[in-house]
Amino acid sequence: MNDTIYTAYLQSPIGWLKVTGTDAAITGVYFMDDAPTDPPANVPAVVLACVAQLGEYFAGSRREFDLPLDTGGTVFQRRVWQQLRSIPYGKTASYLEIAQAIGNPQAVRAVGAANGSNPVSVILPCHRVIGSNGTLTGYGGGLWRKEWLLKHEGWSRHPQLSLF
Repeated sequence: MNDTIYTAYLQSPIGWLKVTGTDAAITGVYFMDDAPTDPPANVPAVVLACVAQLGEYFAGSRREFDLPLDTGGTVFQRRVWQQLRSIPYGKTASYLEIAQAIGNPQAVRAVGAANGSNPVSVILPCHRVIGSNGTLTGYGGGLWRKEWLLKHEGWSRHPQLSLF
């Protein structure tokens, strides 16, 4: 199997996104502060599908992603990232709720660290994780992007009932 990492880019309403992947799976979706300088070449179908699905998400016609992912990470990180998939479009969960859902309620800070290490932003919706009091807290792409993504999904700042 070819383990070459391919790169493609998408210009979105919140800036450029860099999409990386192999022939078989998506390995990353990263926010960029500047436009790309290296053009993509011969990217595989899975990377093109990711760019297309992200485009549909930003256009408002996609709420869930259907892509093979290869995120790497520790067992704990993968548990947190899997739990992110259970947060519905337009809803949020707190770091504490995620920690409780994975059976480790004392791991709130570790959940935050795992959330911050998520290599596939938007697809694994780490932007949907907020503080227990309803506040927006840290986001690798910047809080303005987190707020934009949440508003794009119809979120309002009113606290919600627990999702789990």
